[in-house]
Amino acid sequence: MTMSSAGKAATLLVLHHGSGFVLPNAWDAGSARVLEQVGFPALATTSAGIAWSLGVPDGGAVDRDTMLAHVGRIVAAVGVPVTADLESGYGAEPADVAATVRAAVDLGVVGGNLEDADGGGLFDVDVATERVAAARSAAPIGSFVLNARTDTYLAGTGADVFAATVERSVRYLEAGADCVFVPGVSDEEKIGRLAEAIPGPLNIVAGLASSTDARTLFALGVKRVSLGGSLARAMLSGLERAGRELLDSGTLGFLDGAVGYGEMQRRFGS
Repeated sequence: MTMSSAGKAATLLVLHHGSGFVLPNAWDAGSARVLEQVGFPALATTSAGIAWSLGVPDGGAVDRDTMLAHVGRIVAAVGVPVTADLESGYGAEPADVAATVRAAVDLGVVGGNLEDADGGGLFDVDVATERVAAARSAAPIGSFVLNARTDTYLAGTGADVFAATVERSVRYLEAGADCVFVPGVSDEEKIGRLAEAIPGPLNIVAGLASSTDARTLFALGVKRVSLGGSLARAMLSGLERAGRELLDSGTLGFLDGAVGYGEMQRRFGS
């Protein structure tokens, strides 16, 4: 039986209040189906992976309509809940953020990340909080899992980054966020302190600044471990290695362990 959007949103939200879960990031319909077949109960999208699949860099090179078109293909390809990387909401004004969230919801997306920084650096905390509130107003609690990302550790906020991170996290949760995402922090002691200080589920991205494994992050109090563009980087790196082998020696060692054509057909045909 196909799960409704409300059921998917509820399923995704419940995952944030358990012992912790890994949320892998897909960049197209094929990667999403493979990850679903592996057994993940929910998936995320990666703006970086989608941008790279289009041959452009991450960070604003893909407009909202193009990004959402790719996200829509991912949602349509799988039956599990999908939360989307909505970057900084594709517009400076709270109304722009709300429009982006509504457009994502119309595609069947049941969650999304919202960043508090753009090319010009961090938004003022009051402005960033208004943007979170606008996202929440566009998708009521229970229908959409809102993951408020703060880039304090990536942008640098002066002497006490920890305090600034906690302040923003509290403000975003009060404005309606269901979860807080803090990229750029790698020190396990700091991650544990953040998990204790932030009064809501904490999302840490593995494979970027942090190489800590998921089980350790869960033990530190993290509830959601995402991968960002790490899986896409691994796939593209494998492609590059295969291409170099073909160019340098003409051998096919890169096919060792690869799924056969017939099996891949079967998986995508089911």
